[in-house]
Amino acid sequence: MLHDCDEARRRLGVDQGASAIDILWPIPIEAGPRVTTCRGGAVHSIRPPGSEAFTADAHFIEVMLAPSPNMAAAFGGDQLRHFDAPAGMIVISPANVDSRSSWASIRENAIIAIKPESLLELAAHEADLGKVELRTLPFGTVDQEALRMARLLRAELTERVSANELYVDSLVTLFGIHVLRNYSDAAKLSASARNGGLSPQNARRVQEFLHANFAAPMSVAELAAVCNLSPSHFIHGFTRTFGRPPYQYVLNLRLDFAETLLRKGDMKIEEVAHYSGFSSQSHLTSAMRRYRGKTPAQVRLST
Repeated sequence: MLHDCDEARRRLGVDQGASAIDILWPIPIEAGPRVTTCRGGAVHSIRPPGSEAFTADAHFIEVMLAPSPNMAAAFGGDQLRHFDAPAGMIVISPANVDSRSSWASIRENAIIAIKPESLLELAAHEADLGKVELRTLPFGTVDQEALRMARLLRAELTERVSANELYVDSLVTLFGIHVLRNYSDAAKLSASARNGGLSPQNARRVQEFLHANFAAPMSVAELAAVCNLSPSHFIHGFTRTFGRPPYQYVLNLRLDFAETLLRKGDMKIEEVAHYSGFSSQSHLTSAMRRYRGKTPAQVRLST
């Protein structure tokens, strides 16, 4: 189960960048950095004045990270509406609905794509729904919680040598829950998804799983399935139980293992990065400097 995403990519003969094009194709590659996960994907987009029209097979949530005056947009056959977009404005483009927009100034936003089947899975876990419909919103609707999460995505996509895919998957999942709770026909979600930690059995089960598989790619949905929990319940329960979110726990395991290999001294640093679950030597160096206050070379010299 851990390797479902990688196996799908292998069968398609594509790497992560090519996989991103599949679900995020309406957003030009040059717009900004992006990451795809099993649940969907995210882009930090900065685009010059222009226009676009698309009908995607995924749900798209856009959050403005900076004001953008003189915009126009419409869904389906509606007439274009002209407006000034404030920072924090959220736009929901449901899957298979025509979307048109134009903008007269630089447009910076975070764009989250969620597969319909992934949103349906979240709805089934969180509200016992067999189907879910998203509402389009009046243009100009500001959502401060969505803006907070969008800023976290921007930081992860722009300030790291290589974005942490598990962290991005967590944020995409939380965006899905947020949209379900506020902009869908799911009137009330289970309060149990927001309260309490993991049971002792689930805590032991997921801890054993992570210690055995920390170097492999993984998603929040896969980890939640180990505990037979919904993704949002898992994220909150894991954080309450272990005192840190899943991505930080996994990162710590990878760094511990990398330090062990470095102190043995019989591997090149790039090999250490690979066997510890980092995408490159520079990714390992950046993470180790940020969270351990030293570089791999310094760890090796300290032995």
